[in-house]
Amino acid sequence: MRDILPDLRARCADGVPLALATVVAVHGSAPRDPGAVMAVDAAGTVAGSVSGGCVEGDLYEVAREVLAGAGPRVVAYGISDDEAFGVGLTCGGTIEVLVRAYVSPAELADLGALLDLIAADRPVAEATVLSGAAETGDRLVVRPSDAGTATGTLGSEGLDAAVTDDARGLLAQGHTAIQWYGAHGQRRMQEVAVFIRTYAPPPRMLVFGAIDHAAATARIGSFLGYRVTVCDARPAFATRERFPTADEVVRAWPHTYLESTEVDARTVICVLTHDPKFDVPLLLAALRTPAAYIGVMGSRRTHHDRLARLREAGADEAALARLASPVGLDLGARTPEETAVSIAAEVIQHRWGGTGRPLGKLTGAIHHGETS
Repeated sequence: MRDILPDLRARCADGVPLALATVVAVHGSAPRDPGAVMAVDAAGTVAGSVSGGCVEGDLYEVAREVLAGAGPRVVAYGISDDEAFGVGLTCGGTIEVLVRAYVSPAELADLGALLDLIAADRPVAEATVLSGAAETGDRLVVRPSDAGTATGTLGSEGLDAAVTDDARGLLAQGHTAIQWYGAHGQRRMQEVAVFIRTYAPPPRMLVFGAIDHAAATARIGSFLGYRVTVCDARPAFATRERFPTADEVVRAWPHTYLESTEVDARTVICVLTHDPKFDVPLLLAALRTPAAYIGVMGSRRTHHDRLARLREAGADEAALARLASPVGLDLGARTPEETAVSIAAEVIQHRWGGTGRPLGKLTGAIHHGETS
């Protein structure tokens, strides 16, 4: 959604009817994850993609039918020998796509309000009925419990209440999922399938040490969708000119800043200072956070010396095991840019549980968490 957000907001603001095709489920290998969106407006203009080109042609026709009044529908695309180079996924997986139209001024205003929240990085979840005893396409927009009530309805008060509760739980975790309910929200029943798509603010990447490697890491962090902060205590180095792609550049002692800023279980911390007077207090602070990844630059000798200093300062072995140091995967990197790629590769590997080995040397599923 975020990759076509400006296009969608412009169409809603102009009152242009459109259909959204949203991936709601993926089975096996597929090019895009649940939540990927393709939009088709009343003029036939397309924005976004759900499969990288495999099924967009057929989906375009479905979207035009829905725009013409056919009603919301869920379509599935898989692969067979006959379909491999026709309408199907050449990667071998299956995707399910919800196609829903927004035509009336009220519908476009509702969608525009959701898009405005996403653009403002406000946490929000959208729940949409896929099938069953409720009406396919019915929507409920849910904010966190401290941000107001849900808007819209899925058809019954009980179902709205159950979905609101689950949507807030998924939103807190940053997860998107299909949930099943009874027609009135009963748990452990499978009468209504609801797709809950969460929009949490982008995860953070905190880069400490305003060096050339930090500039390259900040660039690739932004490319991967992180909100990037570069922090260094030296005013001559921590400048906007040196880090134009960072979302913010902070001049402060690293550990002081880290102790005062928000860190959650999606945050990536990259410590590129390799100076004990910065590293030790910074890493002690980092190890007290729930950060997903803590990468630390330095040679193996520096790393061993750093571990000794951290142990002296009270860090235990379980905490020290969280450190990715020396930082990055073994790619043979030499330049700051190559090093940034190796750091990004390790961040991705850590997030998804990859092996870090060449795919050509492995067998089985390409995407971790799926069956081959």
